[in-house]
Amino acid sequence: MPEQNLALLALPSDVVQRLRSSARPRHFSPGQVLFATGDKLSGLYFPESGAVSLVCELETGQLIETAFIGNESVVGGAAALDDTVAQCKAIVQIGGDGFSVDANSARQIARESEEFRTTIFRHERFILAQAQQSAACYASHCLDQRLARWLLRGRDASGTDTFTLTQELLAEMLGVRRTSVSTAANSLLKAGVIHYRRGHIKIDRPDALQQIACECYGAIRMRYDALCLGQVRPDHSSTP
Repeated sequence: MPEQNLALLALPSDVVQRLRSSARPRHFSPGQVLFATGDKLSGLYFPESGAVSLVCELETGQLIETAFIGNESVVGGAAALDDTVAQCKAIVQIGGDGFSVDANSARQIARESEEFRTTIFRHERFILAQAQQSAACYASHCLDQRLARWLLRGRDASGTDTFTLTQELLAEMLGVRRTSVSTAANSLLKAGVIHYRRGHIKIDRPDALQQIACECYGAIRMRYDALCLGQVRPDHSSTP
């Protein structure tokens, strides 16, 4: 399992210590809503394991996923920049642990640390890049491809080939009926790519899953590398 939030690797040790001193440990449960559209952002969430989906909720109640955040990034980072409200809903997809920092403390650190401001800006740009890629993905790629991409992201976020995920939540994130997800998952099951039982998914053939996934999986990883990975400081060789 991942044991750190990688966004911290871009920060000087004194800034990391200030964030840690203001941090509140968090356990993230599947289906948990961290904030809803229009809520005042009260803090930043730093997943160290698990994953959170940012979704757009339509008047019909349908949810469309726009971004997927694991331990590589920050949820609600805009709260460190100004007194703002959420532009989307944040739902835990894969359970895990991490920590949160209240908005007032984060804004104070941002005022005093250019490195922290820059890191938040870059991670917010990464989330925007995900939303743009997701729009293209929904318009151009079939459900089998999108499901494979999502499962690979879940594997990345959980740090293991086995993780817990309900078909109901997955169907919501993919914007389709549960029966459609079940059909697509059964195709992967019959091909020996995954095992699925009572909400537990095991990816048996990651390479085969990557062959099925659309180009968006690689594109999003490339955008993360370009925007955020180059920020990692050489003095961070271990968990902050």
